[in-house]
Amino acid sequence: MDFLLNGGQPGSPAAAGDLIKDGSIETFVEDVLEASATVPVIVDFWAPWCGPCKTLGPTLERLVKEAKGAVRLVKIDVDKNQELAAQMRVQSIPAVYGFVGGRPVDGFAGAQPESQVKAFIQRLTGGAAGQGPTVAELLAEAQGQLNEGQNELALQIYQQILSDDENNGPALAGTIRCLIKLGHAQGARQMIDSLPPELQAQSDVAAAVKALELAEKSAGASGAAAGLRAKLEANPNDHQARFDLSAALVAEGQNEQAVDELLELYRRDRNWNEEAAKKQLLTLFEAFGHADPLTVDARKRLSSLMFS
Repeated sequence: MDFLLNGGQPGSPAAAGDLIKDGSIETFVEDVLEASATVPVIVDFWAPWCGPCKTLGPTLERLVKEAKGAVRLVKIDVDKNQELAAQMRVQSIPAVYGFVGGRPVDGFAGAQPESQVKAFIQRLTGGAAGQGPTVAELLAEAQGQLNEGQNELALQIYQQILSDDENNGPALAGTIRCLIKLGHAQGARQMIDSLPPELQAQSDVAAAVKALELAEKSAGASGAAAGLRAKLEANPNDHQARFDLSAALVAEGQNEQAVDELLELYRRDRNWNEEAAKKQLLTLFEAFGHADPLTVDARKRLSSLMFS
């Protein structure tokens, strides 16, 4: 087995070229069907123009390398291999199949979070590729996806955690935030209302509830931004208009611009309306989440203004 995996050099790790190949319909039998009799083979159908493929492909390659010979990867460009893609009934890309013993035994379509790709490889290799990610690692990955605006991928990870622990506070909070960002505020509200009081009181969940309340409160301000900007052009010191503009921007999902307006209001008159700008900024920070990159950056900017 080692001799076959290592290309005839027993005891040495398989080279990356042996583990990852560009395949075609001409090499499919050798690279996939025959090779999978010895070691599981992942087949990734992709195309250079496919955005999700550019995200998934590097993740697959890195995880295959980390598996150190427990699995191989064959990449198929569908533009160059349309007949093969048709034979495999590929309808959308990326499309990934796992072959064992010359036949497909598992697969998925579309971009997936790294944790689910790891789980796919572990199923394919029977665990030979290593242990699955810890809950802490899953939460960190989900937060990263959320920070990057990959809300659907983040939601998948949070749901994966909740399938094993339905009372996991950070995962519940993350799910609520994902639903809000995906425009499902009503679903978020139903989820919150179904939670027992002790879970609603958990710090992560309570902060997510604040985010929903902010979204619900700001909903009525949607569409008002243009008129408020006109007011500010006429009078840049119309503090109420700037404060209201921030709320309208939150309602439209323009959180960065909303923060900018509040910081500008604080810079112009920090004591206006009993420090309303600062108080609203702190509310936004809690609603966005303390780990959100916008919160981190805005806190630094606020501190700079406070001590200038």
